[in-house]
Amino acid sequence: MGNLDLGIVGNCQFSGLIDRQASVVWCCLPRFDASPVFASLLDADKGGAFSVQPARSFTTTQEYVRNTCVLVTKFEVEDGTAFDVIDFAPRFLKFDRYFRPPCLVRILKPTRGTPRVAVRCEPTTDYGRARAQPTTGSNHIAYLGYDQELRLTCDTGLTHILDRTPFLLDETRYLILTYGKPPEGPIKILAEEFLERTIAYWRTWCKHCTIPFDFQDEVLRSALTLKLHIFEDTGAVIAATTTSIPEAPGSGRTWDYRYCWLRDAYFVIGALNRLGHFEEMEKFITFLRNITRDTPDSALQPVYGIGGERVLEEREIPWLSGFLGEKPVRVGNSAYAHRQHDVYGELVLSVLPFFFDRRIVDSDPEGHFAVVERLVGRADDLFAKPDAGIWEFRSEERLHVFSSLMCWAAMHYGERIARHLGKTKMADVWRGRAGQMRSILDREGWNESLGCFAMTFRGNQPDASNLLMAMVDYLQPDDPRLERMLAYYEKTLKEGDFVFRYRSPDDFGRPKTAFLICTFWFIEALVFAGRIAEARDIFRRVIARANHLGLLSEDIDPATGELWGNFPQTYSHVGLITSASLFGREGSDPFYPGLFLRGKAVRSRRT
Repeated sequence: MGNLDLGIVGNCQFSGLIDRQASVVWCCLPRFDASPVFASLLDADKGGAFSVQPARSFTTTQEYVRNTCVLVTKFEVEDGTAFDVIDFAPRFLKFDRYFRPPCLVRILKPTRGTPRVAVRCEPTTDYGRARAQPTTGSNHIAYLGYDQELRLTCDTGLTHILDRTPFLLDETRYLILTYGKPPEGPIKILAEEFLERTIAYWRTWCKHCTIPFDFQDEVLRSALTLKLHIFEDTGAVIAATTTSIPEAPGSGRTWDYRYCWLRDAYFVIGALNRLGHFEEMEKFITFLRNITRDTPDSALQPVYGIGGERVLEEREIPWLSGFLGEKPVRVGNSAYAHRQHDVYGELVLSVLPFFFDRRIVDSDPEGHFAVVERLVGRADDLFAKPDAGIWEFRSEERLHVFSSLMCWAAMHYGERIARHLGKTKMADVWRGRAGQMRSILDREGWNESLGCFAMTFRGNQPDASNLLMAMVDYLQPDDPRLERMLAYYEKTLKEGDFVFRYRSPDDFGRPKTAFLICTFWFIEALVFAGRIAEARDIFRRVIARANHLGLLSEDIDPATGELWGNFPQTYSHVGLITSASLFGREGSDPFYPGLFLRGKAVRSRRT
């Protein structure tokens, strides 16, 4: 469980990962997809460092300031002294806009005695290919080799930092790392003001979350983590903070997740909507409209750059040793060139609140419906056509059941939107087409001998993504196929408490780790089937596998409980929020059917 014992700080412009010893092991500036200035997560020698450590042996504990993204690492030194390192990225309202500079603030605060500490700040360029060259001013160090100035402003002796020599921490000291324009004003006043206003911002944001009675701390931490993966400048949502954390040791499955998968974004904004936050959805729809404006045929890539970039050329970085020596390190992602037809359904679901949720005042309903119309039309064209699928198989395209399911969902919910707007003729046409799609899916996707919906048409391999059939209104809770599918998937995909995406070999062999979002999908399907007590028990055991700060990665080894895969993974935290929201809920949630309460009460069955 110690491989990903990291905390995340950020401000919707960039993020950084900090280990238990207060070392910044990953930080990309000025935005999520930039070359990291610190990347010791992928290479301890070449990745650079930004660390704070006492001169003598020590132990640490770590926690967030409650209901914030401010991280505190507490040091207890063997000589009896103690100090805290407080890390955060400023975020608060200023001049009617959110102040979110590419800036990391580190506060060193003695709490007992006068410890001796050493600060090391050695950023790198071009993914660790070279160390940035320092040059000093009177109270700062500027690092050369970037498009803009990377500057460490501090009130400690610069010689101590450049030479990495310990100094006495006899009072609170401040370190502010900025990319671009440096801070102006007295460093202590600035840092303390930034801290106070950032804490206030995050706590206010949490107060506006609608959360379930149970699992409040876990849901709030997951919500904050999702928020940190929003690139506010464009509305894009990144899948994870990192690149190249392998799905399993020796697997070669090392991907770059610092981009906007439309599918992942749908799940993220849906979870935030369920908690009462709509701003992220509105910004994402703007992002979507921007990337489709120049695509007259409405064809969508599955993934885009966070600035809307269409080409994400994938390459390897051979000079980095990789996470725990696991190679290759990859930058970019070839999935941008895939055909993944499920995205059209997910995007129709993502705009559903604009039409049904009275809390949202839509200033452009016809413009949003035009988006829906294009998405539904494209889903109609692509239903029952081969693609790379949700799991992005690289070797061949196949006719995936889940992709066709989500094309059906686009038609199914598009019909509801059209009827709501009084477009009866169009709604009737779409309803008829959805019925035709359902007939084909029932005939071609269901494997009667196995008792489950298969991965592909007329296939014989299970696929955990089909668990979402209950959540998107395709399978009703009393449909016997849901129970049969759960039974078969439990037998073939579940290991202990955790669920694999699939078990059949792919381009990289047979999967070795379970996929956490699939585990949560299984829990949600159990709830819809009425097996609530069983689902709750599994849920409690699964969330206990989060790291010491409540954060989850993409994958988990069912045998050891070790977290693997890119980190933190938005998918996993979406699953936690959605599952927690289902327990103890009855009634309907018509605005967010894919998120995942529908217009029927969930009835508990004793287990």
